[in-house]
Amino acid sequence: MHENLIILAGGASSRMKKQSMSKNLSEEEITQANKRSKGLIGVGKDGRPMMDYLLYNAKRAGYTNIYIVISEQGELFKEFYGKKDKGNTFKGLTISFAIQYIPEGRIKPFGTADALYQVVEQYPELSEQYYTVCNSDNLYSYEALQALRTVKSENAFISYSRDALEFSSERISRFALAKLEKEGILLDIIEKPKAEEVEGYRDSSGKLRVSMNVFKFNGAMLFNDLKNCPIHPERDEKELPTALLNMLSTHPNSVLGIPFSEHVPDLTAKDDIAVVKEYLRKNYGELKW
Repeated sequence: MHENLIILAGGASSRMKKQSMSKNLSEEEITQANKRSKGLIGVGKDGRPMMDYLLYNAKRAGYTNIYIVISEQGELFKEFYGKKDKGNTFKGLTISFAIQYIPEGRIKPFGTADALYQVVEQYPELSEQYYTVCNSDNLYSYEALQALRTVKSENAFISYSRDALEFSSERISRFALAKLEKEGILLDIIEKPKAEEVEGYRDSSGKLRVSMNVFKFNGAMLFNDLKNCPIHPERDEKELPTALLNMLSTHPNSVLGIPFSEHVPDLTAKDDIAVVKEYLRKNYGELKW
């Protein structure tokens, strides 16, 4: 078991900043969507951000050390969760911040693998420890986070049933599919599979499994592939699944897919705001920290 959770919140939020025709948004929500990191958009009770709910689930799952990766303009996170760079106390959690710096010559961050590498560089102890890493704009259940914290496998990810995700078919079709052995061992992650290829990726139970970017890693095992992650030729970013698959080439059979069948609320675009607000209203009352 481990107690470290890394939350990636330093992305550019490009899709969230795109114009929306939705009539369900207030002017304040539109302003927040255009200016804030997605995890800080006020979708919860009393206008609290979705990050509150992710941290709440993390605490219920048994995590105590939280590392939030923010951008160089991410000071608003410190207004919510602690003014210091490291060692803030929030609702019984210890919260530290890492900055994902943008390399000279780029205008956008260098991707999720780069974000994770930068937090490990800023907190070197993580390179020798186990940790869970997840997105800031997905609300993972405490059961899923707990499964990753307690699993005995060196590395793991939540292998979500595609049928349980409450998104449009078009949106789901863009999610990465996991190719698994019978025992749930990860063989490959396939980005944007072609329609005619999909049926070939059903697992032993007949389910199509997708990754929603929540992983457990052995920090020492991943480090070199994280550091040397190549740039994706189309998206021009260093992507965490690429580092994971490169690690698999030298450490085969080291990543377990943990099967889950549940929805994962997602804040990708402005149209998601009303949907997530309603989900939180129905499924979360007062947070009992």
